[in-house]
Amino acid sequence: MTQIKHSSNTNAVPSDTQQEISPWLILLLACACGLIAANIYYAQPLVGPISQELRLSEQFSGLIVTLTQIGYGAGLLLVVPLADLFENRRLAITILAIGAAGLLASGLVTSTTPFLAAALLVGLGSVTVQILVPYAAHLSPEATRGQVVGNVMSGLMLGIMLARPVASLITHFATWRTVFLVSFVAMLALMLTLRLTLPKRTVTAKMSYPQMLMSMLQLVRTTPALRRRALYQACMFGAFSLFWTTTPLLLASPAFGLSQKGIALFALAGVAGAIAAPIAGRVADRGWTRPATALAMIMAIAAFAMTHIDTQGTSLSLALFVVAGIVLDFAVSANLVLGQRIIFSLAPEIRGRLNGLYMTTFFCGGAIGSASGGWSFSHYGWLGTSVVGTASGLIALAYFLTEPSS
Repeated sequence: MTQIKHSSNTNAVPSDTQQEISPWLILLLACACGLIAANIYYAQPLVGPISQELRLSEQFSGLIVTLTQIGYGAGLLLVVPLADLFENRRLAITILAIGAAGLLASGLVTSTTPFLAAALLVGLGSVTVQILVPYAAHLSPEATRGQVVGNVMSGLMLGIMLARPVASLITHFATWRTVFLVSFVAMLALMLTLRLTLPKRTVTAKMSYPQMLMSMLQLVRTTPALRRRALYQACMFGAFSLFWTTTPLLLASPAFGLSQKGIALFALAGVAGAIAAPIAGRVADRGWTRPATALAMIMAIAAFAMTHIDTQGTSLSLALFVVAGIVLDFAVSANLVLGQRIIFSLAPEIRGRLNGLYMTTFFCGGAIGSASGGWSFSHYGWLGTSVVGTASGLIALAYFLTEPSS
């Protein structure tokens, strides 16, 4: 296991400070996480124009998004745990620079292979958010840690939810390349801001990179709270990904007949779910994690159920889908923060590895949800798709009910 040696560097932030983190620093971290997380999702509504200009066939157009996700997934498992080994501010800026290089290349290259390589770098660089979130936990005292993490995560969730409509809007007035170039400039400004404002955080763990990777296997075996919270969120995020992968297809179908503008407005409604993050953080700080977790899972199940109250295509049905999106986003955001509050309280010196494992697990759940959503919708329509989403929430709830109440 990790060997800990206390540092005597008084100019650095200790591993678990008891001083309150300033509101402006929380705001900075929230904004940073939102701007960085958005990079993962900019390309999703732009697959068509990107593929057309780069002459990428429809068969392989999915690689534009897939390679970004692969880069992000690899970074979660292989890069995020480095926060336990290297000074956090420097590590965050270094990884962010990799993502910025990918954004610049995405906006400039004119052929397929370099663009796909750039997409991989964008995904890898975006894991900076999962270095900054545990960093915020390190800077906050135990009593308000959930609140701080929740506030930072609200910025991250806003970035995720706003990325698609913002990318579509910029492309409408300019070109898809402008989206990546604007984000590149934003990342440069953000790197400078983080360099000038973030305090250093001294890391005390001493081990090699291979030892760190091996220790992650040990953490999975010996940390039941990590396993549970990761699997809860994998099911919840799977339902989330399934919903947001398939509802644009349904809304564009003859039943609703929405335009791309209408679908973008529908997606904007889900932004309201981001308010769940700070609320969940405060709830967790008061010791109400268990009932809040159950409520989040029930809300996710109810979100799919309410889409069947009225016949598809009516105004009431469309309104119910909007409400369902908000409820589902609220539930998933809340459960995410509740889980982070628990795992960040386990041991400060292993937070990077715990967060890497937690995020990798539920990211895989999201990938499964997206894939199963596309398959179920093409074969069984929204009815079959909502059954899969409901089942994902029920699995999480059933597993939760086996959790010891102590």
